Amino acid sequence: MKIAIVSDSNSGITQSEAAQLGFHLLPTPILINGEQYFQDINLTQEQFYEKLDQKAQVSTSQPSTYDAGELWTELLKQYDEVIYFPISSGLSDTCANLQKLAENEFKEKVFVIDNKRVSITLRQSMMDAKKLVEEGKSGKQIKKWLEDTRDLSSIYIMVGTLEYLKRSGRLNAPAAFFGTLLKIKPVLQIQGERLEQFKKVRKLSDAKTEMINAVKNDLNTRFKEYYEKGKMTISVAHTQNLEAAKIFAEEIKKEFPNVEFTFLDPLNLSVAVHIGPGALAIACSIKY
Repeated sequence: MKIAIVSDSNSGITQSEAAQLGFHLLPTPILINGEQYFQDINLTQEQFYEKLDQKAQVSTSQPSTYDAGELWTELLKQYDEVIYFPISSGLSDTCANLQKLAENEFKEKVFVIDNKRVSITLRQSMMDAKKLVEEGKSGKQIKKWLEDTRDLSSIYIMVGTLEYLKRSGRLNAPAAFFGTLLKIKPVLQIQGERLEQFKKVRKLSDAKTEMINAVKNDLNTRFKEYYEKGKMTISVAHTQNLEAAKIFAEEIKKEFPNVEFTFLDPLNLSVAVHIGPGALAIACSIKY
């Protein structure tokens, strides 16, 4: 059975990487001053951050259900089934809309998987799906495994500035003003459903310590069974902060020598809109 693995820009996978890995991507629209752009097609990471610096009005939009349907139709001419990975249903309505489309027009052919992931944890899920396809599993079987294990991931993010949380409405203006004045660096978390505050710190070193300790706690509590079996992975992500991310990755490898380190990637732009440049993130998630 031939199965196509499909996602959108929320996976953090670039168009060129998708081509190398045998994946298919539906570009996610980015709205900048009212104009529509598509990541890796007519908008680079560098151009995106330039627009943020210029205080452009930037927001994300859902992938078009029409475009999704067209892509699925084309893929089903070459493949028996399609599995599609949207951003977590807790972060966007995209998942619910595409599940409805799949159920109504592509029943038993397209499987929209809501395993509560975004960015590097979503990328891990796609790599897991690739292994499952290679083992001959069906779309229905792959969907079941990925949704059964949906709670086995965490992301912790240190933001470099409060400005973009204020702009996106995730932090009110007075809180942003006093936080900037006091040089507070919030550590955020994504536990599948939403982006929310985890800790407040004042130094980069403290933020790293808090994130590392949070992952250690997850591995020794919520994920203990899978951690002891060697089934957990760790990744690092960033927003326009590559050199710091490389240093953080080396620190992570020393802190977790028995956990597979998988990716060092830029965070996808749908998250970067809310947190701006200078962020560092650590993620852990189950692997197949």
